[in-house]
Amino acid sequence: MVQRAVDRGLDLLAITDHDTIDAYTELAAVDTGSVRLVAGVEFSTHWNGQSIHVVGLGLDLGSLRLTEAIVRQKTARIERAAAIAAKLEKLGCGETLEGALRLAGNSQVGRPHFAQYLVDTGRVRSIAVAFKKYLGPGKAGDIKRHWPPLETIIGWIRAADGIAVLAHPGKYRMTNAKIGALADDFARHGGQAMEVLCGQQTSVMTHSLARICNNRGLLASCGSDFHTPDQPWAELGNFGTLPKDCRPVWDQL
Repeated sequence: MVQRAVDRGLDLLAITDHDTIDAYTELAAVDTGSVRLVAGVEFSTHWNGQSIHVVGLGLDLGSLRLTEAIVRQKTARIERAAAIAAKLEKLGCGETLEGALRLAGNSQVGRPHFAQYLVDTGRVRSIAVAFKKYLGPGKAGDIKRHWPPLETIIGWIRAADGIAVLAHPGKYRMTNAKIGALADDFARHGGQAMEVLCGQQTSVMTHSLARICNNRGLLASCGSDFHTPDQPWAELGNFGTLPKDCRPVWDQL
């Protein structure tokens, strides 16, 4: 990941894996060269019945509260995976928990692992179809009840001296009014920033999110939403320019 950032000419990188900071342990002895590494993590929560992600940036990796939070989230992920498997079992998809855990290996188990298992076993032809039929919003495998509330997540991040960032609000399929209401609650509970740019999105969306962000006095962040090298639409560092009227979160890191 760091070498990819160097090759692409980036100077700032935050690795925000879901519910783990293991990447930073692996990178402790790595020379990151010209790339400044910002410690981060991504936590799952829920708001008004919808799954929401909150990123923590600039974390104190030695924070006891952060360690406790990650342990709690890992337990929640296992419980959630069992609940997803039970739902899929009722739909005729057997042994999905074992398959998803095997694919996850040492990483945090999540819906993409279930999706890959459904593809591998011939239940669906692609990961996109797996989400559309079984795992996406409103489907059987879209289980939210195991995640802690928004204010708890923000509290964990701030206790670890981090900046709490509302992640990729443009991907939640909400109206601008609903995103605004989410941003209001996020700020009220102590959230400090919002992701205004995430990967490839329209300029209309970018400026709409910038308005929502600025009107709440939030800092603004950018992210590529990079997951794997085979997704060119979400390549590392591949996003537009932050609007000039936004206050960049990196100025506070």
